[in-house]
Amino acid sequence: MAIPLGARRRPVGRPRRRPPFLRATGPLLLLAAWWLASAGGALDPQTLAPPLDVAATFRDLVGTGELQTHLLISLQRAALGLGFGVLTGLLLALAAGLSRIGDALIDGTVQLVRSLPILALVPLAILWFGIDEEVKVILVALGTLVPVYLNTHAALTGLDARYAELAQTLDLTHGQFLFRIALPGAAPGFFTGLRMSVTISWLVLVVSEQINASSGIGYLMTQARTFGRTDVIVVGLVVYGLLGLFSDTLVRLFERRALVWRRTLA
Repeated sequence: MAIPLGARRRPVGRPRRRPPFLRATGPLLLLAAWWLASAGGALDPQTLAPPLDVAATFRDLVGTGELQTHLLISLQRAALGLGFGVLTGLLLALAAGLSRIGDALIDGTVQLVRSLPILALVPLAILWFGIDEEVKVILVALGTLVPVYLNTHAALTGLDARYAELAQTLDLTHGQFLFRIALPGAAPGFFTGLRMSVTISWLVLVVSEQINASSGIGYLMTQARTFGRTDVIVVGLVVYGLLGLFSDTLVRLFERRALVWRRTLA
């Protein structure tokens, strides 16, 4: 079939680019359905507050500064737990991926932790670490280290053996091999695990902030549940959702810059 002059052919395998606003179509349709159901009386306000009430509650919480105070505390907990979890997962993956002895000692243990629901460890974590800030940070760290470990370890063990042979040929030291070959080769897997860990950190934080907490978005939602304030609960859910979306976007941007060498024709 003849191709019209001036027409541009899309390379085979190149994905079609979608306008960014298309990603908002689903949430907007959901919001419209929520508003219609509330306005038409099909949705009981005691079951789920109308969107306008939620917006008014959000404005009031921001105006009094209450939302910002709880949000800052939640961010601190998530950042600490995520930092410890990612660093621990990366170090364990390097130890297991670059050493047979390390793999024998570490991989089985991490796989065991992986099979355990993090939330099932809450009672034991309380007995060990109490009900203060430490238990919340530790739970987030435990939930986030596994994805980083698994994906980084898989990337390390999947490296082409020719790179190791090249390192021996060039007589690279262990440090040079780590920073020039191992870490760059494992970077794609690390960022995949990091994106998963960022999302998990917020999921674990929701529950951990309900453990005898006196601050945080999770605490705000727990208090709202006690008084039947579905509008406040929805505000907390929206905040958690936006935090997850924003943090995932940041990781993707950083990944794109760090892995600029891996860009494809797309």
